[in-house]
Order: sequence, then C-alpha cells, then structure tokens
Amino acid sequence: MLNLGIIGCGNIGRTIIRAIYEGKIDCKIIGVFDANKDGYNALSDEIKKQIKFFDNFDKFIEANTNLILEAASQQAVKEYAVGVLKHDKNLMLMSVGALNDKNLFEEIKRTAKEKNLKIYIPSGAVVGIDGVKAAMFGCIESVTLTTRKNPKSLGIASDEEKILFDGNADEAVVKFPKNINVAATLSLAGIGFEKTKVKIIADPNISENIHEIRIKGNFGEILTVARNLPSPDNPKTSYLASLAAMACLKRITSEIEMGT
Repeated sequence: MLNLGIIGCGNIGRTIIRAIYEGKIDCKIIGVFDANKDGYNALSDEIKKQIKFFDNFDKFIEANTNLILEAASQQAVKEYAVGVLKHDKNLMLMSVGALNDKNLFEEIKRTAKEKNLKIYIPSGAVVGIDGVKAAMFGCIESVTLTTRKNPKSLGIASDEEKILFDGNADEAVVKFPKNINVAATLSLAGIGFEKTKVKIIADPNISENIHEIRIKGNFGEILTVARNLPSPDNPKTSYLASLAAMACLKRITSEIEMGT
C-alpha cells in the first residue's frame, strides 16, 4: 500500500486528496503538512477525520509514509526536498521550477541515489513529454515552448496582447515562478534549461492556459498544443497539472505501466 504525505494543502493538494478519497487512486493519505491551515479547513469534515494535519515538518516526516508529494511552492522544494529523501521517503515534485537551482538539483539526485529512492516529476500542464524523452535518444536540435495566458492568471492588467518574456527556460522559471513550471518539466525531460526557448504571452482574449511545444531533431518534428482550463480555485494553475499528478500516482500503484 502506498502511504502518502502531502506538503501543501492548496488547490492541487486538495484536488488530489479528494480524488484519493473518492477511490480513484489506490493509496492512503497519512497526513498533510502546511504552514497555513486554511486549505485543510476547506476540506469536508468527513475527509478531515481521516487525514491528520501537521504544521511541524519534523513531526510530519516521522509519520508512516513512503511517498511525499510536494504541492506547495519552489521555496518548499528548497526547504524540504532533501530532508524528505534523508528520511527514506520517495518524493514527487510539482514545483519543478526549483530544480533550476543546479546545486539543489544535484544534491537531490545524489541523496536519492544514496538512499535508493525515486523522485517523480509528473508531466504537469503539458502534453508530449513521453515524445521528448524518446527523442533524447536521437538528436534534438531545438525545443521551443510558447505559453499564452490571460493577464489575470499572470498577475497583471492588460487590455491588449503583450509578449512578457522571450528567452530561455533558465530565465523564465526565475521571472515567472508560479506560472512556468511547464518550462522546467520540459527542460528536464529534454535538452536543459539554457537551451530550451520560452515565450510567454499575455492575451486578454483567451480564458485558457495554452502551451505549445515544438521539438525538432533527426527524428523529425513534434508539435503539441494543450489548451488547459484553469483550476476552479486558482486561475494561475491549470487543472491538467492536478490530473497529471493523479495519473503519476495511479501509475506508481498500478500493475501495468504505459508510456516511456
């Protein structure tokens, strides 16, 4: 049985908790750790009876869990990821942009290897990650991500279409930490943060979060477009990101594994 602990009880955390409570994933939630109890309080009383809330990380990490899912922030990854692994827990990361910190990334990988543990990174709000991983065994010449969102979900006010960023993923995940985890996921699966090109566009004429990926190489060309609806509780988060985490948990607990 997969015993799950969750760091962060925001929109993604609560969506996953409700899915597990409804029996969509064969695992048990042991506890939730968060500095703020508001998200936990938003859960139904029936769910709260079965899940313990922790505001102390040391007590949370000692609970009987074998996988910790981070659904909080890049700062949470920096503060707790290594500690999770040192306590012999596998780790799933949603705030992938934190891994742009090369020293942190190397420490996380080294600790996981020493402990014989796994680090899981769901595909998030994009599609085609399996294709990117497969293409890496050939030769990828270029990777470009174009993200188009309503200005409100980017935290700005604008009445006209505006290019907010045009550069590489290394810079994008720093300047837009709450909106561009997709760039980090794509970079890790492919040719890295510095070589992955990113363009972020604020478009007041759309309500979806649109992510277009274009990959060229000796295998040919891959083009994917995801038109994601924002999560009902948080317009900055695509609902597909939560669903991808559920799919990753489902894959871990299933007898049959599909994809690369």
